[in-house]
Amino acid sequence: MKLFGISRNALVASLVGAGALGAVMWGPQVLDADARPIVIQAPLGAPVSFADLIEQVSPAVVSVNVVSEQEISDLSNMERFFERFRNGAPESDNEEGEGNTREARSLGSGFFISGDGYIVTNDHVVKGATEIEVVLEDGREFEAELIGSDSQTDLAVLKVKEKATFTYVEFGSSKNLRRGDWVVAVGNPFGLGGTATSGIVSAVGKPGDRARSNTYTDYLQIDAAINRGNSGGPTFDLYGRVIGVNTAILSPTGGSVGIGFAIPSDLAKNITDSIIRDGKVSRGWLGVTIQDLTEDMAEAGGIPDAKGAIVSSLNPASPALKAGILRGDVITEINGIKVEDATATTRVVGSLLAGSKNEFVVLRDGRRTVINVTVGERPENPNAATSGSDNGSSSSDGKSEKAPLGITLRPLDEETREEMGLSKDEGGMIIGSVDKDSPFADLRVTAGMVILDVNGQPLNSVSDMEKAIDRAKSMGREKVLMAIRNGQATLFLPIDISGDE
Repeated sequence: MKLFGISRNALVASLVGAGALGAVMWGPQVLDADARPIVIQAPLGAPVSFADLIEQVSPAVVSVNVVSEQEISDLSNMERFFERFRNGAPESDNEEGEGNTREARSLGSGFFISGDGYIVTNDHVVKGATEIEVVLEDGREFEAELIGSDSQTDLAVLKVKEKATFTYVEFGSSKNLRRGDWVVAVGNPFGLGGTATSGIVSAVGKPGDRARSNTYTDYLQIDAAINRGNSGGPTFDLYGRVIGVNTAILSPTGGSVGIGFAIPSDLAKNITDSIIRDGKVSRGWLGVTIQDLTEDMAEAGGIPDAKGAIVSSLNPASPALKAGILRGDVITEINGIKVEDATATTRVVGSLLAGSKNEFVVLRDGRRTVINVTVGERPENPNAATSGSDNGSSSSDGKSEKAPLGITLRPLDEETREEMGLSKDEGGMIIGSVDKDSPFADLRVTAGMVILDVNGQPLNSVSDMEKAIDRAKSMGREKVLMAIRNGQATLFLPIDISGDE
């Protein structure tokens, strides 16, 4: 089950994946003739009944029955009690359950997207599965295998092992969906297979909207009731086209309160096509860490427009570094596509083919620069080469020098360079101490962190900082943009200089 949390007015609501639950299932229709996608001629307005639509699409919707192994130590206290009770063990026996597993059963939903048995569902429905069974509308059961999955978008593709021809549905386009458009969800809530609900598109997610988006997905919000067990099931428009894949609900109770989320069909089709073709999703990799360019950061750095993604660090082996992208560059366009923030940039880069040559437009020192980058394939752990301790080095060695803005600085030594993964020619100074009333303290910058540069100028001495601050003040700015290293992570922060005398 997939969980997210959102706090509002002291109410903590759980965004509950509409996935696993055990129970009754019923299913299918297997065709003898060559299968064709379902296409329905529906009225533009509100239909008198959804019955015809549901009758035609239901044979393509399946219940997904999953068997997996679950660590006893992952169970809740109540689940552990019943596990011991079933096994006849005393309550104190093997309290932590370390090394023990149990067979877990869960249910979700899915739907055929081809006549030869390819099925779309959620990654979290089949994650860790040792056996997968799909049940069609007429109750017939088929063994299925996992073709591939993508945890980033929570999508997976199954394939029925037995050769047969199935009723299937097609993806429509979610691009032009509007609030108020009718939708119908069909699935397996609480194991009650073949359940249909109707509603409207309540909202369409936008980048930066944390309630309705993640790194790779802007969710559709719908009010057609979906519950646990609906995960992986389809959301249809009035023409029987799949415009979303149900994935989660927002609920303080665990049941539907009219706020459900579906993965848009345009994204789902691209991901499932990639999985069927390659068995996985290969995303382009630039090898950089980026941040949203905020208004404060743009003002501090003298950047005219707060749109784009600022490069805060580069992997030593990154395609970006090889191509000439530098820390502090602001990415504004990729292959002619304007990107307004870090999320949009990540999605565009992720859609690029590994090994392809692409045109990036960056702002550097206020000038527009075009850089051609051959992107790599995103590694399984893209942060492996830059991950490290979140803590800085020791706070002081007695050699710190008083600097502006209520801090002390000392030179960057070779040991710290090595610990932080900095090259020998990298500028920077270690923060020795931070006064309580320092603007650094307001931003939770602490001793042991390293200031790498100020407004793009490498910091090698206290004098460098003084000059950068004086230059910014002469230009009427109240902030400077500093690249600050903590462990092996770099972050740009706008530092207030208005109170510095």
